[in-house]
Amino acid sequence: MAPIPTPSAEPDDSPDTYVGLAADRAEHLARERGWPTVRTLPPGAIITMEYRVGRLNFEVKGGRVARAWKG
Repeated sequence: MAPIPTPSAEPDDSPDTYVGLAADRAEHLARERGWPTVRTLPPGAIITMEYRVGRLNFEVKGGRVARAWKG
């Protein structure tokens, strides 16, 4: 049987640090800090709620990050 892969650790980074930044700047900074997946969403978007290690989500209003969360 194949071994179960161990997910890599998430960056030691608080999602709150991205709130208020321009969306493109926030995404660039998140990738520099080691987030492999960055998802940008409009307000009220319907999304799946499964937790994905290594994913950072941004809710963007008017080109700025209004909310950020892991998973």
